[in-house]
Amino acid sequence: MATWLFVAAFLIVALVFVGGATRLTESGLSITEWKPISGVIPPMNDQSWAAEFENYKKIPQFSQINPHMQVADFRGIYWWEWAHRLLARLVGVVYLLGFVAFLVMREIPARLIWRCGALLGLIVVQGAVGWWMVYSGLSGRVEVAPERLMTHLSLALLALSCTVWTGFEALEGQKRGRGAPDGWKVATGVLLGLVFLQCMLGALVAGNNAGLIYNDWPLMNGHIFPPVDWAKGVGYSFLHDQGLVQFTHRINAYILLIFATAFALVISRKSNADDLKTLAAVVATSVWIQAALGIITLVTVVSIGFALSHQLVAVILLILAVALTWKVFRADRSFR
Repeated sequence: MATWLFVAAFLIVALVFVGGATRLTESGLSITEWKPISGVIPPMNDQSWAAEFENYKKIPQFSQINPHMQVADFRGIYWWEWAHRLLARLVGVVYLLGFVAFLVMREIPARLIWRCGALLGLIVVQGAVGWWMVYSGLSGRVEVAPERLMTHLSLALLALSCTVWTGFEALEGQKRGRGAPDGWKVATGVLLGLVFLQCMLGALVAGNNAGLIYNDWPLMNGHIFPPVDWAKGVGYSFLHDQGLVQFTHRINAYILLIFATAFALVISRKSNADDLKTLAAVVATSVWIQAALGIITLVTVVSIGFALSHQLVAVILLILAVALTWKVFRADRSFR
């Protein structure tokens, strides 16, 4: 079971990576229909390619951003979105077949059946949310709505986190004892929450193209706080104002950096478990690496290579934070 779940988690990481590339290459709206079954087969001849291109020409992104695009150029963006959707289907198939197979063989412990069933349901919901996101960019907009992009990524990362956690549960067996003191559980939960929040804010930055402005650091065009247009309301500004979105992403990064570093230093003195000390140090180091990648991505005006690296390290950091939290919840007699 653990092997199945970890393979599924790896596929989600790959899916998020390809999704990031799809976003950065502005390929996400190249397929304007949702065909869960027949959509597996890509265009196979010139006539099919022409039909797909005609569908794309009907949306605002073509007329406002790519009016000079030809079929050959369209194929380049189409393949990214097609690969993303194909990988998403593969993730769903792996979850479904694995769950059914282990149920039939009666190899899923009763305590994990509901978790695996919930994971399968979450994957199904994620597919629907993916289309809901794409649909927002087919009329009235040239890109998908940032808040829908954030929701789509957040659900993917939630599925990833729960899959990794359940994989550890399957690998180690039923929990015995209370785990670490409650204070440590809360602290680790806060750390995990900050990492997850930072990923959500990163999705807003991507959705608003907020990395293309204020490309200096540590200030923002020479200011600590950028000018913000509050005319449409506070909620709208926090979701859509490019300067404010980038500012909140920066501030949470600083908070996460300080918290992760302090956590690693304190746990190195308070824990008797070398594996916990090592993992906390790895998490803190990963946060520093991620912060450096974020700055480089910003000052290079979202170079695709650095942007993809920034996103990949974020996902790896989330997995490490999940692993650390799980270990703390299992860490009997490891603290003094």
